[in-house]
Amino acid sequence: MRRLAGLIVVPLLLLSTAACGDDGGSDSAPSKNGLPAITAGTKFGEKPTLAKGEGTPPKELKVDVISKGDGPTVKKGDAIQVNYLGQSWDSDKPFDNSFDRKQPFDLTLGAGMVIKGWDQGLEGQKVGSRVELGIPPELGYGAQGQDQIKPNATLVFVVDILKATQVPVSAKGTAVAQDNIDLPKVGTNDDGKEPTVTIPKTDPPKELVSTYVLESDGPVVKDSDTVVLNYAAYLWKNRKGFDSTYQTGRTTTFPLPQLTLKGLKSGIVGKKVGSRVLIVIPPDQAFGDQEQQGIPKNSTLVFAVDILAKV
Repeated sequence: MRRLAGLIVVPLLLLSTAACGDDGGSDSAPSKNGLPAITAGTKFGEKPTLAKGEGTPPKELKVDVISKGDGPTVKKGDAIQVNYLGQSWDSDKPFDNSFDRKQPFDLTLGAGMVIKGWDQGLEGQKVGSRVELGIPPELGYGAQGQDQIKPNATLVFVVDILKATQVPVSAKGTAVAQDNIDLPKVGTNDDGKEPTVTIPKTDPPKELVSTYVLESDGPVVKDSDTVVLNYAAYLWKNRKGFDSTYQTGRTTTFPLPQLTLKGLKSGIVGKKVGSRVLIVIPPDQAFGDQEQQGIPKNSTLVFAVDILAKV
């Protein structure tokens, strides 16, 4: 399953390229562990400039802590926000960086949102750290490559870890009465397991529905936030599930400004972090008259969404 992320979020990290300059703002930092030196912009928060790799690239993941932060240790499952610059070992030109975009990147560590070298190399680091990663092909893009990244390329990244948020296993809060017989009923378990969703054998609503199942006392989600979710998604017509984060055991992180599924974004904005929400999306706020990877055209979609955190 897990087909939605590629359909409804504008991709950023390592899936698109960005114009990259070579300006920096501080003295150079020598290489360690055989990794390329940072020739300018060495300080945390500065856009770095990386030298070209020398000699044989590493066969295993290499991690060099350029400067160690004093924040909490990043753990698997945490929602983290980073700035980064990446380039290939045999190049002195970056293929992507978030510094020029002035838009940090948000991810859930260990959720498979990024290449394995990131998930492994950032785990155990402290917030406020600048880390350089040397990533062999098998922990990067392997034999297939990606855009400007050649097949079997060794990658080098400089990553600033800006913040981390611990993600709970489930929504928690006050159960809200589900007394509208024309709407789906969603389970209220808070053990981290997928809630049941029972869709009535009636015609779907023609307008967007977004109602609490479990209402927490967390902060309200804004349309500029990045949120960490667990969700189960169904087609109203045949009452069959077509996507679920629970079945992979991985949450997903959606930057709402890049969320293109209008009804899902509208159903989340204004709700409280920590809550479980039922969202019913009519076709005109879903995929309309376009079939999408097995989702029939003119489909009404049903989501049970746990808003676990915002970054």
